[in-house]
Amino acid sequence: MLSLGAIRKLCAAFDAVALTVIAAGLSHPRCRPFSSHAPSPPQDFPTIAACRAAVAASKNRRQPSPPPSAGQSEGPADADTPVLVKIKSERDPVRLYELFRDNADNRVLVENRFAFEDAVGRLAGARRNDLVEKILEQHKALPQGRREGFVVRIIGLYGKARMPEHALRTFKEMEMYGCPRTAKSLNATMKVLMQSRLFDEVWQLLDDASARYGVELDDVSYNTVVKMACDMGELRAAYRIMQEMEKEGVRPDVITYTTLMAAFYKSGQREVGDGLWNLMRLRGCMPTLASYNVRIQFLINRRRGWQANDLVRKMYAAGIGPDEITYNLVIKVFFLMGEHEMAQTVFGAMHGRGCKPNDRIYQTMVHYLCKRREFNLAFRLCKDSMEKNWFPSVDTIHHLLKGLMAIRKDRNAREIMKLVTERQPSYSGDEVKAFQDILSHGKTGRS
Repeated sequence: MLSLGAIRKLCAAFDAVALTVIAAGLSHPRCRPFSSHAPSPPQDFPTIAACRAAVAASKNRRQPSPPPSAGQSEGPADADTPVLVKIKSERDPVRLYELFRDNADNRVLVENRFAFEDAVGRLAGARRNDLVEKILEQHKALPQGRREGFVVRIIGLYGKARMPEHALRTFKEMEMYGCPRTAKSLNATMKVLMQSRLFDEVWQLLDDASARYGVELDDVSYNTVVKMACDMGELRAAYRIMQEMEKEGVRPDVITYTTLMAAFYKSGQREVGDGLWNLMRLRGCMPTLASYNVRIQFLINRRRGWQANDLVRKMYAAGIGPDEITYNLVIKVFFLMGEHEMAQTVFGAMHGRGCKPNDRIYQTMVHYLCKRREFNLAFRLCKDSMEKNWFPSVDTIHHLLKGLMAIRKDRNAREIMKLVTERQPSYSGDEVKAFQDILSHGKTGRS
């Protein structure tokens, strides 16, 4: 195809030739211009009109096409948009359901669990559980519905939408879709039922697991039931379930012991909790960070801060580093015991141990420092926390502002107030007004 420059040169050359021919014809008396006897140009010779048309067409190709009007459909461009992009940007619940329905055979969509989780969450948020059911029931009938992992995902999605009865029905109907059941699908169903506190249904499912569904329980199954019994306050039943595990050849693990310890410590039965701790170690099941935190929590409740601190040292000796929960518990108990310097020492030791404080630790420190009337340190920590977008409770900010105004730290109080007004999401109008009143009343109270 000729370029625009080549076409222009061609047209100029043709014009020059044409003028030469015309001039020659006029100078020859026997030759009349444009007479019927004049020889015709060859058919493939470009005319001036054809050259001009080619130039105009070239200009049109270079100009961008106007955007489609509101009444025009996007046509092929919309068809080329990936379905995952369409689903992510779609906000209408009905249209979102239609996209799933129309793309039921699209493996890119069907195998993408993130797209399903996002869509189900949005439909559930819009209270369109009817559309959730239509989507998931349609996909259960796909060839993927013969895979247990795919059905487990559907059970979990029903749980996400708070539709536990549908999750239970899905488990019961798995054989209709040619999908075998194992402890994996049983555990997923029990988890959904427990989240909805449908304990009777869980017990019934356990009774029918082997005889009716041919599923043998594993350690996850037993741990789920132990947790459920503890949540119901049936601690003796929970302990018996652990004994039943051993009879069935399933060895209790650290999750089993930690769950039971937490429940017995919380009920005040220290002897049983300590016994479970010793039994766990005796059987070669080593405690985890969660296990240590459970025991530290019990010591904190009994105001035994020094024992909790010793247990933290033992954690380090065992190669287990404390986390923010551990440090927050120990800091809090030392404040409650009146050991403020020790609490600050533990707070400082966090940084040396490579563990950074989180929002709860900042809240604990600022709260108890204000009660201790150590407003200078409380101000520095509160400012550091707010700059990380971690804001202490409204009551704690109240106490801090009052304390700063009382010790004539007006500038510091205004810095806290500035951070308060910049918070996103913002405080309510009444809360902001209450903070401002503290600053104004503090000034007038001193005048």
